[in-house]
Amino acid sequence: RLLPRGYPLPSKFAGGIRLVNTFELCFGKLDGYNEEHTSIKLLALSVCRSIVSLASFKGRIRQFTCTGTIIEHTPPSMRILTSASLIRSSEEDGSKILDKLKIKVRLPSGKLVIGTLWKYDSYYNIAVVNIKASPELREACIHNQVPANVKLSQSKLVAIGRAFESGELMATGGTLLHGTTKFDCQQLMASTCKITKAGIGGLIVGSDGKFMGMSFYYKDGAPFLPFSILQKCLKHFNKFGRVVQLSLGLRIGSLQAEKLHVREQVHDSFPNAHGIYVQMVSDKSPAADSGIKVGDVITKIDKLELFNAQEFHELILDKPKRILRHGEGMPFTVSCSFCMLDSLCLNTYALIILYVVPLH
Repeated sequence: RLLPRGYPLPSKFAGGIRLVNTFELCFGKLDGYNEEHTSIKLLALSVCRSIVSLASFKGRIRQFTCTGTIIEHTPPSMRILTSASLIRSSEEDGSKILDKLKIKVRLPSGKLVIGTLWKYDSYYNIAVVNIKASPELREACIHNQVPANVKLSQSKLVAIGRAFESGELMATGGTLLHGTTKFDCQQLMASTCKITKAGIGGLIVGSDGKFMGMSFYYKDGAPFLPFSILQKCLKHFNKFGRVVQLSLGLRIGSLQAEKLHVREQVHDSFPNAHGIYVQMVSDKSPAADSGIKVGDVITKIDKLELFNAQEFHELILDKPKRILRHGEGMPFTVSCSFCMLDSLCLNTYALIILYVVPLH
């Protein structure tokens, strides 16, 4: 029972041992008749024909299961947006992409169809799978996504997924958190939506029904990749065949999400400062060569004002206009309003050359 599902066997059998955090575990037991549960159910039902579940197999052994969303219908096929964890190895750090996997897709009716991998990106952990078009499915209109704006903090969210074996539609509520996540991907936003692993790759929608992003799993609440970033990645897939990654050599965060002592240091000199706080700068990186230092607050890129980290990453993804060679540079102008290591540097401009990183 365990091995075909890809689960490990216990080192020894003893009374009381049980398997936890399985892919069969559902979330969002909406049994009540209260107003909140009713609204969550209605939101889930409005997109239910766009929500499928996927599983990858190597031989007869299942490797991973997750949720997916129909994002495009181009006869005779449909495209599903999901997590790249579907095709990654569960061993070591999970960075290896498995070859010769068989992908099965469970439709809302319970029917199983075969899917084929089209594109994936390891950094953003996203993948697109093609299936034959089915009349029971509907394309989700992801073009009405909500920009990742700091004013949306504490907005109500709904996470939606579908279990693979049972085909059960799942949904649960939560709120958008104004802060960072535990994952390496800086573009992820945080929420309090409590999902299970079956919900990885599922939709996050706002209380108004607009799409917010694609969810991942964390025990304290589902982090999610904003649709504004997802859409740009999909454009890269179509234009370049991959997501063009630019190497900055810095780690950033939204100034409003920084700790109080950091906010105090900035506030003392610039009470109304807003933008992107520089948390780390790698040695000999493009950012370091341009003069950017830890503690700087980036307020503009190419004269476009910034308010949060997601806007910064969106602009970086917008920069490539053509296929670039590895090591080829791309200039743009950055405006910093505060430099902790250089006293006060109001409206300092730096020219950064970003370099294309190699393919994963």
